[in-house]
This record gives sequence, C-alpha cells and structure tokens, in this order.
Amino acid sequence: MEAKFFRFLKIVGVGFKARAEAEGRLLYLKLGYSHEVELTVPPAVRVFCFKPNIVCCTGIDKQRVHQFAAAVRSCKPPEVYIGKGIMYTDEVIKKKQGKKSK
Repeated sequence: MEAKFFRFLKIVGVGFKARAEAEGRLLYLKLGYSHEVELTVPPAVRVFCFKPNIVCCTGIDKQRVHQFAAAVRSCKPPEVYIGKGIMYTDEVIKKKQGKKSK
C-alpha cells in the first residue's frame, strides 16, 4: 500500500500508552481508564506505533486518515489545565491557569 498521507499523534500522561497489533489493524490505548480502549482501524488506514507514546496514522485517503486520527484523539482530548491527553504533534495547546489561591 502506498502511504501518501500521515497524521502523527502524541500521547501525554503518566502510564498512557498505545500499541498496534494485527499488522496495524487494531490499536490498543491505555488512557487511565479502568479498561483498555480498543479501536479497529478502517481498511484504508494503517497504524504504527514508533514509541509507546507516538502513533502514526497513514494511508492513501486523506479524509479517512484524518477521520481516524480524530477518532483516536477523541478518546482522550488534551486537557487545558494539565496538558495531558492525545494531541496531534503539530497542535499547540493553550494551557489555562488554575484557581488562584488568595
């Protein structure tokens, strides 16, 4: 399969991990929930995990690649206060200030 489009996702958080199985057909995410999140990758998309915290979605159909990347990100969107979660590598998260103590 010729890979034309890429989308890299970065997972930030203690104990947050990703692993791809079955030749990039299944993606398992450990995101601090009581269970492991299992995502089935659509046929036009392939998934690779270079490190446990970096996921690469690739394929020839830009719309499907980006849609699957958005589905992965929606499992744990970035936190604006702490900064953990799944974000795109080129994404900039504006951190918010917490409660101020007097």
